[in-house]
Amino acid sequence: MSDTKRFLYVNRKAPHGTVYALESLEVVLIGAAFEQDVSLAFLDDGVFQLVKKQVTTGIGVKNFAPVYRALGDYEVKKLFVERESLEERGLTEDDLMEITHENDDEEDVNSVEIVDRARMAEIMAAQDVVLSF
Repeated sequence: MSDTKRFLYVNRKAPHGTVYALESLEVVLIGAAFEQDVSLAFLDDGVFQLVKKQVTTGIGVKNFAPVYRALGDYEVKKLFVERESLEERGLTEDDLMEITHENDDEEDVNSVEIVDRARMAEIMAAQDVVLSF
């Protein structure tokens, strides 16, 4: 029996104004460092965490969004974005930053998958642990 667990980190909050998004990212990196099967889900205002070209100088906080691009280095290769949450906020897949990882052939592959609510429910049900931020 494998000691590896499937962890899904659900991100529901906007990237700034609270600590939830940054803390989620930190916990994801810790879980990945312990060689767990780590995935992320972005729902509700959490979809704003992946919007490209975020500028935070006006609010006086560090922009941590570029860290998402390093997730592949930690073997975090599954990022799920709920389609309905994007649409409800006037966003499309084109508004999201490119996050890739290398496959076995050393080719860059998109880590972000847009899924509908029904598929997101299936993804959540298949996890050993679901943590919501």
